[in-house]
Amino acid sequence: MKENINTNPTNKHQAKILWFRNNLRLHDNEALFKAQKLTEYLLPVYCIDPRQFEATKLGFPKMGSFRAGFLLETLHDLRKNLRSKGSDLVVRVGKPEEEIPFLADQVKATLVYSSHEIGTEELEVVEALELKLWRHQAFLELCWPGNLLETEELPFPFKATPNTFTEFRKSVEKDLPINELYPEPDTLPALPAGVVPGEIPCLKKLGLTSEDADDRAVLAFQGGEVAALARLHQYTWSQNLLKDYKETRNGLLGADYSTKFSPWLANGALSVRKIYYEIRSYEAQVVKNKSTWHLIFELLWREYFRLIARKYQNNIFLKGGIKGIEVSGLSSTRKKTFRRWMNGETGIPFIDANMRELKQTGFMSNRGRQNVASFLTKDLKINWIHGAMYFESQLIDYDVSSNWCNWNYVAGVGNDPREDRYFNILSQAKRYDGKGKYVKHWLPELKNVPDNKIHEVGKIKPQEQSQYGISLGANYPKPIV
Repeated sequence: MKENINTNPTNKHQAKILWFRNNLRLHDNEALFKAQKLTEYLLPVYCIDPRQFEATKLGFPKMGSFRAGFLLETLHDLRKNLRSKGSDLVVRVGKPEEEIPFLADQVKATLVYSSHEIGTEELEVVEALELKLWRHQAFLELCWPGNLLETEELPFPFKATPNTFTEFRKSVEKDLPINELYPEPDTLPALPAGVVPGEIPCLKKLGLTSEDADDRAVLAFQGGEVAALARLHQYTWSQNLLKDYKETRNGLLGADYSTKFSPWLANGALSVRKIYYEIRSYEAQVVKNKSTWHLIFELLWREYFRLIARKYQNNIFLKGGIKGIEVSGLSSTRKKTFRRWMNGETGIPFIDANMRELKQTGFMSNRGRQNVASFLTKDLKINWIHGAMYFESQLIDYDVSSNWCNWNYVAGVGNDPREDRYFNILSQAKRYDGKGKYVKHWLPELKNVPDNKIHEVGKIKPQEQSQYGISLGANYPKPIV
C-alpha cells in the first residue's frame, strides 16, 4: 500500500519504521526521505537474519567472514551517522518477517518503509512480512534505492528487457533519464520511547571466525558510507584516476587499477546515482573522455543485470540459467577437484593466484573472476552453480544480480550472444600478467621462477625445479589439467 506523501499536517503519523536492507546510507535514500516525513517518531531498524550464516550444502557459510565483517562495519557506521542526526539504529538478530511486525506492534507503527531487493529469497521474506503486517494493520512501502534508472522511465516494460546488453544500452544511453539525488535529512525524528537499540554482534556470535587482514590486499576495505564517499572522492578528485579508467580497469595489483566501488554499492553504503553525478561533475570540471564514458558503461552493465534478474527471477539460480537450456557434462560430484579450485591449488598459477586472493581478502579483480569462472566450467567441467555459491559466500561485494547473472554469462546459459565463449587461461595470463608480478604476489613459492616460465610451471623439468626453489607436488601442486 503506497503512502501519499504531502504536507498536510493532518496526515502526520505518530510512528513509522524504516527497515534498512541493502540501502545502508543516508545520502540519496528514497526510503529514508519518505519515512522521516510527517512523523513524530521514526524507528530505523536492521535485521541480521540468521539464515544468511547457515552452512551451504558445499560446506561453507552462505555469508562468509569477509562479507559479514564488512557488513558489521557498515552497520556501526550507519548507527553513528543516524545518531548524528538525532536518531539511532535498532539492530535485531532474527528473521525480518518476525522482528519487524513485533516492533511495529510495540511502537504502534502503521507504515514500514524499505527497499526492493532482487532474489527469490528476498521476495519470500517480503511476502511473509506483508502478510504479518497486514494482520497488525500496518503496511509496507518499497523503493528501488539500488537502481540507476527508474522502472517507469525505461523505454520498455522491465519484463521486456532485451536479452543482449548491446540492445539494452543502445535503447537507454542516448538520453539517460537519471533522477536527482534524494537530499540527506539535516535531522531525524527521535526513536519511540522504550525501544532498546540493541547491540551489533561480533563475527563470533554469528558463528564465524575473524579473518586477519592480508597486507597484500588491493585495498583495506572499510565498511560504511563514510569510507564509501571517501573512496569516491579519492578516486575521482584527489588522485584524478577517473581519466585513465579505461586503460587501467583490467589491472590486477594495487588500489588504483579500478574504482573498487563495488563493495559499497553491493550493500548500499554508496548510491549508484551518486557515482553517476560525480562522473558528470568530473566531465564538466576536468575532462570528458573514453574513460568517463566507460565507467558509465559499466554502471549500465550493473543496471542491466538487475533488470535481467527481475525479469527471469528464479531462473538465474538454475543450472540451465535464463536460457533454460539442457546443460550436459558438468559434474556436481567432483568435490576434491572443486576444493582445489576453491583453495587455489590447481597447479595453474594464474588461476591459483586469483583464487588465493579471493580466499584471503574477499576480493578479486573482474578480469580474474572471468578467468576462474571459465576455468571451473570449461576446463574442470564443474557445475557453475558451485562457483556462484562460493563467490556469494566469499566476496565482500557480493550482489545477487551481478554475481548470478555473470556466472550465467560465463557458463553459457545467460546473456552472452556468443556461443560457447571460452577464456584461454594461458593467453589471458600472458596478456594481463606478462611478467608474472601478480602470480608471484600471491604465490610466493614461485618467486624465483623466471618470467618466461611463470605461467607454465607444470612444464618445468625436474632438474630445473630445485634451481627455482619449487617441487611440483610438494610445495606447489602439479597441474590439475
